[in-house]
Amino acid sequence: MSNESDPRPEPGGGTQEAAPPSSKSREPGRELDVVVYGATGFVGRLVAAHLAEHAPEGVRLGLAGRNRGRLEAIRNGLGSGAADWPMLIADATDDASMDVLARSARVVISTVGPYARYGLPLVRACAEAGTDYVDLTGEVLFHRESIDRHHETAVRTGARIVHSCGFDSVPSDLGVYRLYRKAAEDGSGELTDTTLVVSDLRGGISGGTVDSLRMQIDAMKKDKQARRIGLSPYSLSPDSAAEPDVGRQSDAAIVRGADVAVGLGGFLPPFFMGPYNTRVVRRSAALLGHAYGRRFRYREVMAVGSSPLSLLPAAAVTAGMGGLVAGLGFGPTRAVLDRVLPAPGEGPKEKARANGRFAVDVYATTSGGARYRSRVAAHGDPGYAATAVMLGESALALALDRAAAPETAGVLTPATGIGAALAERLRARGFTLEVERR
Repeated sequence: MSNESDPRPEPGGGTQEAAPPSSKSREPGRELDVVVYGATGFVGRLVAAHLAEHAPEGVRLGLAGRNRGRLEAIRNGLGSGAADWPMLIADATDDASMDVLARSARVVISTVGPYARYGLPLVRACAEAGTDYVDLTGEVLFHRESIDRHHETAVRTGARIVHSCGFDSVPSDLGVYRLYRKAAEDGSGELTDTTLVVSDLRGGISGGTVDSLRMQIDAMKKDKQARRIGLSPYSLSPDSAAEPDVGRQSDAAIVRGADVAVGLGGFLPPFFMGPYNTRVVRRSAALLGHAYGRRFRYREVMAVGSSPLSLLPAAAVTAGMGGLVAGLGFGPTRAVLDRVLPAPGEGPKEKARANGRFAVDVYATTSGGARYRSRVAAHGDPGYAATAVMLGESALALALDRAAAPETAGVLTPATGIGAALAERLRARGFTLEVERR
């Protein structure tokens, strides 16, 4: 993997709701503050609706996609406040349209996946134009290619390319980042063993998520280098050779609750999004100059019960995750799964999205022996309703709270590219973000 320049973002302080940028501060030629690319897709519509309802007055918003008629239909459904939002016709297969899109806005939101198929042209355009960019990818191969191709360009132009600003991987990344900040403020030492536990989860899955998984499985089957990247715990790190030697880090092991935190019972299977989230968190640690600690170890698991009998559902969950991946990788079983899994463009219905929720608890022990817990929780389907809030607020933080965000550029993570500014915005939207010493 390539060595990157280390932007070393400073762990900045809090932020506040900023006023829309004045005309003097707006860059010439930047017609918009935030534009949603892929606004006619499932998540894109939700993000556009969130911005229409919650963006401060005066923020210049726009929609982008391939089909003007469908964009108009989406805009018409957003209410009178969106009636004059500009619409940009853009297609990932047309580099010129990507360049126009990137130059039109201060921040571009991309919801067009699978990102391995459609994402890189817009990342390239934003990096070259010095335009901030956010997405909701959970694709490790795309993220790695984005780093290798466009990190240095973004550093040079000042662009903040912030991947994974949805349920992948904001709760994980901010949960650990806030633990680090609290331990540092307390003088309690560096983080050592750190575990995220998904303590509550209710939500659905979309066809786009399934399609992204299919593409990654296919790529790893065909290419040894892709398989090596996909399996490495440090596949998103700036320089994997410079990572501290903390022993084997497994993303597929069942662990005892008592080994995670005092009072936590039962057995905990791996969280199905952990193989990606853990790599994002480890990238954050590296971009911060390993400030989390040279003995920082991180994993993600999920609660399935507190009794000794929870070993049975934990084993079933672990086997089910492996079975799904194996099934999608084998032609005959993939054909069967494709008939029952949601197709691209499909996702949970409105009632299911509203009734969803999530809560994650991150437990850590410091080098000084102190124990901490951080919690990130929200109402709404985590992958869609809550993700729309996280993605929309990430873009608004970059557009409006830039002075409060870390001073850095390049291909970043939510913690290193937005940090405390995003945490404050999410709290204002009803998210729970807590840190306590135990």
